[in-house]
Amino acid sequence: MRLRPARNHPGFWAFAAHRVSGVALALFLPVHFLLLGTALDGAAGLDSALALTENPLVKIAEWGLVVLLTAHLMAGLRVLVLEFLPWRDSMKRLIALGAAVAAVVGVIFLVQVG
Repeated sequence: MRLRPARNHPGFWAFAAHRVSGVALALFLPVHFLLLGTALDGAAGLDSALALTENPLVKIAEWGLVVLLTAHLMAGLRVLVLEFLPWRDSMKRLIALGAAVAAVVGVIFLVQVG
């Protein structure tokens, strides 16, 4: 008999969010380093690369990056809590807390940038 993951369990979705956000952040890093590398060509190269950030799609991607980073951080902290502290039923709320913090940080980012 094969066991299937309980995809309707909040813990599964926390696991999935942690993995997906980690992969997305890992894919972002080379692009980030490439952009920073344009500074080695001088200020003009960096300015032209930074001009791309005025594009609305890039601004949306930046917002998504901030939310993913926060979600990844909160999911990682959840894993640390589960790993090092004794289990309590109230720890199930950590998933909702992590999602709420990621949403709040996303809204703050929108207010600051917009």
